[in-house]
Amino acid sequence: MSDLTLAQEISIWSLPVLFAVTVHEVAHGWVANRLGDKTAFLLGRLTLNPLKHIDLIGTLIVPLISLTLGGFVFGWAKPVPVNFHYLKSPRRDAALVALAGPLSNFLMALIWIVVIKIGEMAFQSGFSSFIFLVYMGHAGIAINLLLMVLNLLPIPPLDGSRVLSSLLPPKLARFYDAIEPYGFFILAALIFTDNLSFILSPVLGWMQSWIKVLLY
Repeated sequence: MSDLTLAQEISIWSLPVLFAVTVHEVAHGWVANRLGDKTAFLLGRLTLNPLKHIDLIGTLIVPLISLTLGGFVFGWAKPVPVNFHYLKSPRRDAALVALAGPLSNFLMALIWIVVIKIGEMAFQSGFSSFIFLVYMGHAGIAINLLLMVLNLLPIPPLDGSRVLSSLLPPKLARFYDAIEPYGFFILAALIFTDNLSFILSPVLGWMQSWIKVLLY
């Protein structure tokens, strides 16, 4: 997308980022609701209305800055509250709730493939403006694959840490969960030292090559 202006890139990335972070959080809440915790439902968070989930920094400022600077475009929404005590089987169900977010991003990446196909068919039929859908579809795939892989990292409070915690013996899990207050600083250190890109790039490259098989 290097041939696009910044304004065009913002218009192309806005909806994919907004949907990616919104559906990710709704997926957590929906699975938690199915497994016994109605907290998100009672707070009105089981909705695809992005206004209920927007985080000023994570949904607006961070994606805009990362888009301006180049590299990975990512963001987050306000976390959907989950009370693990209400889950039917807290340790097992906590893992299922955590996995729901990355899984939703994977499914959305597949949906964006369909959007690209529609855009390409329309463009080839003479509707040149539909190239916008193709660009947006590629942005949708990129942000959803990134959020899926990023959230599966075993760094508290990312989703991968919830899964790992549920698999650890309870005593070790409590020790591991105690790292959560420092998780943001761990992620920040990985970002600023460019180690996060080093960790994610091979996996994202492999997944994007797999996506290309479906596209072509």
